[in-house]
Amino acid sequence: MRKPLVAGNWKLNGTRESNQQLLQGILANSAGLDHCDVMVCPPFVYLADVASHIAGSDVLLGAQDLSAESSGAFTGDVSAAMLRDVGCSYAIIGHSERRALFGDSDAIVAKKFQAAHAHGIHPIVCVGESLEQREAGVTTDVVTRQITAVMQAGGVELFAGSIVAYEPVWAIGTGLTATPQQAQEVHAHIRRVIAAADANIAADLRILYGGSVKGSNASELFAMDDIDGGLIGGASLEATEFVTICKAAAGKN
Repeated sequence: MRKPLVAGNWKLNGTRESNQQLLQGILANSAGLDHCDVMVCPPFVYLADVASHIAGSDVLLGAQDLSAESSGAFTGDVSAAMLRDVGCSYAIIGHSERRALFGDSDAIVAKKFQAAHAHGIHPIVCVGESLEQREAGVTTDVVTRQITAVMQAGGVELFAGSIVAYEPVWAIGTGLTATPQQAQEVHAHIRRVIAAADANIAADLRILYGGSVKGSNASELFAMDDIDGGLIGGASLEATEFVTICKAAAGKN
């Protein structure tokens, strides 16, 4: 049985004060979440602060990105080893905003995937299609290409311990959400792509849904067989709403 995971991607939001209030709200209401892993992914500058706030709790710490490089003259980059050094054990890679706004190609995402594993960071690999691609009927082609690029570069073995997040680009921050059936179809397809290389790894792989998940729709989404939790954006900035989503995931088991 795959344990559900709900990861809060704070994106470019937060202050030391608001972060502390948010974490206090999450920790104070986290009773009953034994059947769900909970993660927060703050901006780089707050990782160490957040690590100290969640120390001793079961809340996991993730970064929003990492460098494909280990060290050197790469101004502004943060390496996987640096993330480990401040207590971070997960990192989002290939988020649609990184792909669209910062030029992260499939090749770059694959390189970041390998860099994460080389330093003990569990990657959360994001895949998904644009509205134009969905309307053109090429959703599965796009997702297959994105997954295959990572798998060919690092080998299917590296998906053991990794996480995949399906985030239809058209549903991120728009208020639109894939129906549970639409999301399930893509999640099942992702699992089949991995299973073609290794059925056991595919069976254990946690695949999250990301795209305007809210407390009001989380239970319906998480009830799907191949949806193992969520990668949450805006709703992760409200403690009550985020905990509601986590409880919906915990109820899956």
